[in-house]
Amino acid sequence: MAKVPKPGKHASKLNASTRQAAQMLLLKPTMWRLLRVHVHGKANLEGLEAPCVVFANHSSHLDTPLIYGALPNRISKYLAAGAARDYFYDKWWKAGPMSLFFNGYPIDRGKDKESKKRNVRGMSAALLDAGVPLLIYPEGSRSRTGAMAPFKPGVAALCISRQIPAVPIALIGAHAAWPSSQKHLPKGRPVVHVVIGRPLRPRPGEIAHEFNERMRRQVLELHDTTARAYGAKTLDEYARAAALEKAAKTEITALAEDARARADQQDHQEDQ
Repeated sequence: MAKVPKPGKHASKLNASTRQAAQMLLLKPTMWRLLRVHVHGKANLEGLEAPCVVFANHSSHLDTPLIYGALPNRISKYLAAGAARDYFYDKWWKAGPMSLFFNGYPIDRGKDKESKKRNVRGMSAALLDAGVPLLIYPEGSRSRTGAMAPFKPGVAALCISRQIPAVPIALIGAHAAWPSSQKHLPKGRPVVHVVIGRPLRPRPGEIAHEFNERMRRQVLELHDTTARAYGAKTLDEYARAAALEKAAKTEITALAEDARARADQQDHQEDQ
């Protein structure tokens, strides 16, 4: 089990300088060579100060590098990316790059009983209280189909409890460039778009589920408006394709089970 980083390290100026150098010299040039990246909406971040929470749809391992490369240095310098503890912090060779490039910290997805013992719950709140901006994917995990899953209300609750803004980002083309089923890096420099929306602030009296839904709708609008403008797949189209595929698999399974039942019945009749 990789060592879980301490919250204080995420606000270190030395760590931030090292991280920025790694991002500018290694991470961003690599991503921008692999992909044709178009960034929209940087002007929406004018005047934004930490702490805040950056959130986005999540459908590819390209998402986090794209977001860090698209954001201005004053936001990305201390930005801490929440990553699944059971996936990214189970081995040192995965935890290391998370810390080096993304100021990563573990988020518990509740998949085992060891979470409380490792004291990783509440780390998002502690980082925000220390003035560290966060990157969190409200879906909880990477989409396998390109469709956007429902948002979990944790990010909304964090923003409401601390009265801080949530910055919506929509990623278009990242899933097509590198879906979860693809074992190799993107080829042919596919086009991706990073769309930064205007920061959302909790309204007076707004509860987490209401703010969460407003956040989800904003990402959906940013994504699909840009996708239609550039001829890319919308989130609704991804959802329909996933539903059709699931229905087809269900139908094939039903036909196979019916065929097995008929064969068993015929064998039984022959035995008699």
